[in-house]
Amino acid sequence: MSSDSKQAQWGVTPPISEAGPTAAENALNDLLIEELKRQGSFESKAETEKRVEVLKLLQELTVEFVRQVSLQKHMTEGMAKASGGKIFTFGSYRLGVYGPGSDIDTLVVVPKHVSREDFFTVFEKLLRKRPELDEIASVPDAFVPIIKIKMSGISIDLICARLDVPSVPADLTLEDKNLLKNIDEKDLRSLNGTRVTDEILRLVPQQIVFKHALRAIKLWAQRRAIYGNIMGFPGGVAWAMLVARICQLYPYAVSATIVGKFFHILTRWTWPQPVLLKPIEDGPLQVRVWNPKLYAMDRSHRMPIITPAYPSMCATHNITSSTQKVIMAELVRGGQIMDDIMVGRKSWADLFTKHDFFHRYKYYLSIIAATNGTAEDHLKWSGLVESKLRLLVQKLELLGTIEISHPFVKSFDKTFLVSEDEATKVADGQVIPGLEPLPKEKINMTPEPGKTIVHTTVLYIGLKIVLEGSSKQLDIKWPCQEFFEACKSWTHYNENTYNIYIKNVRNYDLPNDVFEEGEQRPERSAKNKNKKNLKRKRDLNGQVCRESVPAVDA
Repeated sequence: MSSDSKQAQWGVTPPISEAGPTAAENALNDLLIEELKRQGSFESKAETEKRVEVLKLLQELTVEFVRQVSLQKHMTEGMAKASGGKIFTFGSYRLGVYGPGSDIDTLVVVPKHVSREDFFTVFEKLLRKRPELDEIASVPDAFVPIIKIKMSGISIDLICARLDVPSVPADLTLEDKNLLKNIDEKDLRSLNGTRVTDEILRLVPQQIVFKHALRAIKLWAQRRAIYGNIMGFPGGVAWAMLVARICQLYPYAVSATIVGKFFHILTRWTWPQPVLLKPIEDGPLQVRVWNPKLYAMDRSHRMPIITPAYPSMCATHNITSSTQKVIMAELVRGGQIMDDIMVGRKSWADLFTKHDFFHRYKYYLSIIAATNGTAEDHLKWSGLVESKLRLLVQKLELLGTIEISHPFVKSFDKTFLVSEDEATKVADGQVIPGLEPLPKEKINMTPEPGKTIVHTTVLYIGLKIVLEGSSKQLDIKWPCQEFFEACKSWTHYNENTYNIYIKNVRNYDLPNDVFEEGEQRPERSAKNKNKKNLKRKRDLNGQVCRESVPAVDA
């Protein structure tokens, strides 16, 4: 929006400044965009065109899906074709901040006579028939039921929502709150992604400024390993709302200024005061809208960032005491670097330096999810374990001697072809000399007799431990036991197929694959090198447990 079309107020408060950019700010902004290009934030034109083609194919498949289901429900061919069906995108693709390798969050909207079960049968069959399909995994019992696919090399998360309408025309929009009537909670959650994304774009003064600033903040958050809702950090939509709020406060600033103000304001934000892009609305449904005055659960949210589309929800309910401390420390660090960038002491590249997670702590927990089954089986099991990891983080925080329980946002996945005897060792995370993981194209191979395939996913939690007095041990058996039970309560759990183990690792014993090529590993201290009693080290580093965890040695 140009400065000659000003409006009185963006968001819930007046702007802090309506000043336009200075020549110095424009120059700094040019440097920011150059750096984002250098960092590979933008996708090539050819790749973007491929995304458009894949989405076009998905739209055609959606219409065919609805037609087939309609015919099964004894409709005429004319009525079946008129039933329509439409896809919507949300997340980074819809916001225009996707980069190379980004997935596309896609919503399939269908009329009332098409069920979620149809989505996981009829639509899935249509997908599996396509020659462009590389991978597919369905998770119908997820919080938001989903089909994950890779098509023509592009990762796509497909969710479905059924509206209480007889047909879904090609010109349908989702802005009307009345479309939410008479649908179930899962449909409501599915629709919310697109509705929230569209609303964010409507609520920012200058979309191009917002998009470049968001690219910078997303890159910073990803590099600093504080990006990921499932692990207790803000996800993509939460970071987008934070950037959008700063854009509202400085409606005519350039992206570089927005990034600087982002750190300046958020390091001083009085949490748990919520971040709102507009006043919370009432609507036509008997559903819960975020309200800390009414709901104790809402009062417990540490860094509430509230979605602008009805019904308003907290996008950051997963943030824990530990992850809040990590986020705030990174915001302070980012602010200090921005101060130096503004005066020319540092460059934009300094803001985007990689995290130091595997150097930051002395002690780590390694959580290993293993599957003796198909890659599709493992995707479901590892996803379940990953979704429960936050429970372990919270239980560890309850121990007075753990100051920070810091989950790493990425997992490390490997698949091995092994003998029956080696399978348990591999699932334990043990290194078998000479055994290399299978290349990606072979993970779905059928093993020869006497061999088995084991898929592993390793997750890490860094522990900042404060041991007081004469105590030299920290017993974490109870939190781990509760975590095991939560994972094994999964309805599809089978002990012959799925396994989960936890072991303690010191920083100098972390496996090579967590470090990038050329990255220096943490070294064993002189004190530890010279210890004669090695038992304590073995207790910390070597033991593996299914049902319990050895105490952490200090």
